[in-house]
Amino acid sequence: MTTKIEKAGPVDAPPPAPESIKAIPVRHYGRWVAAIIAIALIVLLISAFARGDVNWNAIPDYFFDNEVLRGVRNTVWITILSMVVGVVLGIVLAVMRLSKNPVTASIAWGYIWFFRGTPVYVQLLVWFNLGLVFDYINIMPIYKDEWSDFMTPFLAALLGLGLNEAAYMAEICRAGIQSVDEGQSEAAQALGMSHAKTLRRVVLPQAMRVIVPPTGNEFINMLKTTSLVIAVQYWDLLQATSEVGQNSGATAEMLFLAAAWYLILTSVLSVGQYYLERYYARGSSRSLPDTPLQRVRANLLSLGNRSGGIGA
Repeated sequence: MTTKIEKAGPVDAPPPAPESIKAIPVRHYGRWVAAIIAIALIVLLISAFARGDVNWNAIPDYFFDNEVLRGVRNTVWITILSMVVGVVLGIVLAVMRLSKNPVTASIAWGYIWFFRGTPVYVQLLVWFNLGLVFDYINIMPIYKDEWSDFMTPFLAALLGLGLNEAAYMAEICRAGIQSVDEGQSEAAQALGMSHAKTLRRVVLPQAMRVIVPPTGNEFINMLKTTSLVIAVQYWDLLQATSEVGQNSGATAEMLFLAAAWYLILTSVLSVGQYYLERYYARGSSRSLPDTPLQRVRANLLSLGNRSGGIGA
């Protein structure tokens, strides 16, 4: 028995490896030109302020002055109270605006229309000068006094800022409530919840994700709007720095000092707003973005790993 052996053919050579593609990044010359122009303008602006007739040493001298610190404290206090009034009354107005009762809905609409349509400065002056209309206030079993003694600068500032803010917060809260699907309310009512309990336990917690970001902006805006209470002689940061500037002769310098304090306060509020938004975003996204500290830590770790790899 014979066995037939076949010769194997030549083995095919592997295909040559493809040449690596060398990517050449696109050069954006316009960006570099814009950056150079921006830096040049900033340098010119700083140089102009440095050469100006401004006593910059007066700013650190009065930065922690007792009167200035009292103005800072009063500014923060009136901001917090005005926002509390605005948020609470805004929620009430938003619920009234969404009510099926035409009377309450019309009252809420009229309130929002009036207070959003008139300047805050005018409203402050109106509250402060209502003594021309009312000689005294008489709440029979509770309180009775002359209007001039009742409407103090603090109360005029609180009413002027808080009631105006309520009109804006009402629209913010209304948008947040309407962002919640109606099926959530229907399911809660099917479980036997009342309308008030459904609003408190189901609708508002979900609406906070929409309400919080603009509310944080309103809080920061309120802090700056408090500078208008100088019209009703309330002792705030601007009033304090103006008085110190007149007494010391450094009027312009004290305005820069006030601007520095406003920047510090708004920066603190911005950080608080960031973490508050992060808290209410937990149920809306699978993974929360890294905080600034976490990003810094991650960048430091990546730099350490790169340096370790290069050394190895």
